[in-house]
Amino acid sequence: MPAKSEAQQMAAGAALAAKRGEKKASELEGAAKSMYDSMDEDELEKMASAKQKNKPKHNAKS
Repeated sequence: MPAKSEAQQMAAGAALAAKRGEKKASELEGAAKSMYDSMDEDELEKMASAKQKNKPKHNAKS
């Protein structure tokens, strides 16, 4: 499932980096930490790799 906003995509990217060992999981906060705990690497990859064109900064509905 692709990200619905830039903020969601950035959080998924941070969680993905932690899953891959490129970033410490203890540095994650908020949505990124929640995504790290609840999603696997494939799900995070799909969410983080979506194009950012025409995405809002934040999506109030998500």
